[in-house]
Amino acid sequence: MNKSLRYRSHRISHYSALTLALLGIGLPLVGCQSGGDNSTSTTGNGTGLKLATLVPVTGDLSSIGQNMPVAVKLAVDTINACGGVNDNPVTLVQADSQTDPSVGSTAMTQLTEVDKVAGVVGAFASSVSSSAIDVAVRNKVMMISPGSTSPVFTDRAKNGEFNGYWARTAPPDTYQAQALAALANKQGFKNVSTVVINNDYGVGFEKQFVEAFEKLKGNVKTKASPVRYDAKAATLDTEAKAAFSGKPDAVAAVLYAETGSVLLKSAFEQGLSEGVTVLLTDGVYSEDFIRQVGKTKDGKSIIAGALGTVPGASGQALEEFTALWKEKTGKEITAFVPHSWDAAVLMMLAAEKADANTGEAIKDNILAVANAPGTEVSDPCKAMELIRQGEDINYQGASSDVDIDENGDVVGSYDVWEVAEDGTLKVIDKISPAN
Repeated sequence: MNKSLRYRSHRISHYSALTLALLGIGLPLVGCQSGGDNSTSTTGNGTGLKLATLVPVTGDLSSIGQNMPVAVKLAVDTINACGGVNDNPVTLVQADSQTDPSVGSTAMTQLTEVDKVAGVVGAFASSVSSSAIDVAVRNKVMMISPGSTSPVFTDRAKNGEFNGYWARTAPPDTYQAQALAALANKQGFKNVSTVVINNDYGVGFEKQFVEAFEKLKGNVKTKASPVRYDAKAATLDTEAKAAFSGKPDAVAAVLYAETGSVLLKSAFEQGLSEGVTVLLTDGVYSEDFIRQVGKTKDGKSIIAGALGTVPGASGQALEEFTALWKEKTGKEITAFVPHSWDAAVLMMLAAEKADANTGEAIKDNILAVANAPGTEVSDPCKAMELIRQGEDINYQGASSDVDIDENGDVVGSYDVWEVAEDGTLKVIDKISPAN
């Protein structure tokens, strides 16, 4: 059956479903059941496209990661409500990476070899994605991360290690590090120290930041002796002292939430952070993190006045997605939620275009639905409709235009956020990567 005929069949089935729902009969497309030691499954009828999430519901990045599977499920529910993919509802399996590379690798093995998913939205931590991507590639499963930003993935993609099975909807830290350097320069900082988590994310960011800040005529005090902390260290007093000593204008701190809060609290308790601005990144963009760092005796946040960058969401679909998110969850959108939505939508559009529910089919069509040429469309159901009619599309996402290049990268904008005295976060500006 060709796409045009199948499209008319889809419309008839969809209208029938809507009619039954209006009559109060109900036509449940999904339910919940156990999906293994570390996953839950939201199932369709077992014959359609099967996707998964692999994100940190627990662990060091859980304060940011908990909303990611909610966004993906919302995308799946949206597509299922307008006909599903290739004549069937989409199945979603949810796995918790626990912000742990070994757990992430084991979970990806379960998802690819046991659950037999075609695509995975995840991981979030770059260290987890690094451990999981080889499993995905080996099993020909498409992996789109909403937030693994290490430049390492660009290098590996250029080397041909991923065979096209990797992409991300958040821009690499090649750009965010440049944006943070531009922010430091804009603030008039001349002498900056760095402290980073010792993994792909932290070290990759550090390297790019140092290079960008020096191009702006800034001095990185810790360049000769980089301060990198072990996420499993019992204490971080030594690292805090090394980063904050010598009264730098600012400390660029590339952290994860649980461990990073310990480091910054230590700097405060040692009397090292007074008069030093903390520059933060996307990994700690959460009020939970600010609470973990703690307050002074007079009730103010220890890191009040800290500034940070985070990949912004500025896509054509953002306004409509924001309204849908608030309607369905009653919450404000948090960091990387639009990026998670876009990752899921892109995989479903690619499978529909391929007329096949495999990882290889998604891989072969992901660039076609994400980029020009084609009709620009931001509504997922409208995009599905156009594909079923045989038209080419250029999906415009909620996070960005999601123009994915041959290395799986996108270029995004960055929001500048600030920590208020009461511990709340506020976006105060936008910043572009430094040249």
